[in-house]
Amino acid sequence: MSDTPSRAPVHSILPKWVRGPQDFVGGIALMALAVFALWASSDLQGMHGFSFGAGTAPRIFAVLLLLLGGGVAVMGILKDGPAIAAYSWRGPLFVALSILFFAMAIRPLGLVVSAFSSFLIAALGSHETRWLEAIVVGACLTLGCALLFPYVLGLPMPMFPRFLIQ
Repeated sequence: MSDTPSRAPVHSILPKWVRGPQDFVGGIALMALAVFALWASSDLQGMHGFSFGAGTAPRIFAVLLLLLGGGVAVMGILKDGPAIAAYSWRGPLFVALSILFFAMAIRPLGLVVSAFSSFLIAALGSHETRWLEAIVVGACLTLGCALLFPYVLGLPMPMFPRFLIQ
């Protein structure tokens, strides 16, 4: 499967008054993300007078994102733009799986095993991965993390799997 878009005519499900479908849909997606952020921060303490609460910054950024997303969507209505291109899900899927794996594996497997494994899972996101290079870079990044987090930053993290330490 090729990542280059085809020259075939595109049939859009969007109304005719949308002149820039990519901008319009992108703006709507940003607005949806902003609405979710507003909902997720709704139970956080807000601003009282001049003192900021825990929910002040998320709400400010969510409102700014809502306004910017609305501006992008309006530009998709007012100006001609590109059609919605085909999207490759492989990269984002494996990066998300890598993050989830790291979150679930950091305590039982330790930093070294989970960081190296999650890097290799993320490397599956590209068909252009050279595995020898990925292993070398993953080992270097894992070494950097193993030195940075527990020693430089002083964070109490398990370095190796629990069953090896006991």
